[in-house]
Amino acid sequence: MTNQLIPVKLSDKAAVEVRHIMENKNIPKEYGLRIGMKGGGGCGAGMSYLIGFDKQKETDLIYKQGDIPIFVEKKHMMYLIGLEVDFHEGTDERGFAFIKPEPK
Repeated sequence: MTNQLIPVKLSDKAAVEVRHIMENKNIPKEYGLRIGMKGGGGCGAGMSYLIGFDKQKETDLIYKQGDIPIFVEKKHMMYLIGLEVDFHEGTDERGFAFIKPEPK
């Protein structure tokens, strides 16, 4: 099932890079983009974001941004709402960046 509200948004640059990787690295069609958290404990201290390609799991919430399926584990959702994934390509740095808006 795909929900209409997308809690994690890909910037246009990130979406282009994800499509490029999916097409050029032979990512299987049944895989989607997994965005989640790793490490830390307690109330989220010391946790970091993760991104990769994976099969859907029973505990996932599934979203689509355009033609890109996004999988998020339910237990990670509270840490990811409002997150934007961007992609930077510079002379000394290249990769995905995670932008979390400041709470109001």
